[in-house]
Amino acid sequence: MPMLDCGTHQLHYTCSGPEGATPLLLLHSLGSSLEMWRKVVPALAEHYRVLCLDSRGHGGSSVPEGPYTLQQLGADAIALLDALQVQRAHVCGLSLGGLMAMWLALHHPLRVDRLILANTASRIGSDEVWQARMQQVQQQGMEEIARVTPERWFTPAYRQAHADEMEQIRSMVASTAPQGYLGCCAVLRGSDLTAQLSKIEHASLVVAGSVDPATPPEQLRALWKALPQARYLELEASHLSAWECSEQFADAVLAFLLGDRRNG
Repeated sequence: MPMLDCGTHQLHYTCSGPEGATPLLLLHSLGSSLEMWRKVVPALAEHYRVLCLDSRGHGGSSVPEGPYTLQQLGADAIALLDALQVQRAHVCGLSLGGLMAMWLALHHPLRVDRLILANTASRIGSDEVWQARMQQVQQQGMEEIARVTPERWFTPAYRQAHADEMEQIRSMVASTAPQGYLGCCAVLRGSDLTAQLSKIEHASLVVAGSVDPATPPEQLRALWKALPQARYLELEASHLSAWECSEQFADAVLAFLLGDRRNG
């Protein structure tokens, strides 16, 4: 599997789609991996060179000593673009990945073309929420987190109809290294980009899940209103909209990125 050597750690990534196509970087949520995108990559890769990155401490990437910072996660994404000689890419991030995407737009604006910010916020959760989550993982490991994650990430109807997928999700979360999970919990605990949102001038698509308990629609609408050039879309989904409503998600991303060119 492709690995990028960053010195202190290694990053796992994948590339799909035509080599000469415009790059589209996908950044996943806390406790998942680039496998989170597997239901949308085929459609996106018909038009784009899709780059999926496992954040440090997750998936096939190594687990450097934590805690981590949003700057470190963003620098990892830039390191991948540099290694692949990508000067500018569309960036799509969900939840923690959305925070990473916003950080990239703020600190490396010329490396980012358009933004897709899904099920995310400029401030996700609270210090108390993340401190309690970290304490739980420190005491119990990842199994309990993995057991309850499908309830937070998917609607009851979807869980009931896709029991096999829920086991895949549970396994993905359970396989996340505790230290990697804790390191990224620290990122969420310490990150608040609210005061900087007006500086993000990139064309943006904000995607909400109608019943998302982690980043409720009102937070996504606030994000939409704070960004100078944003559109808003609400899907009938919970937190992992790119999985639960994968076809609609991919169609919306392509419509936003391609516009009239899709039929031209």
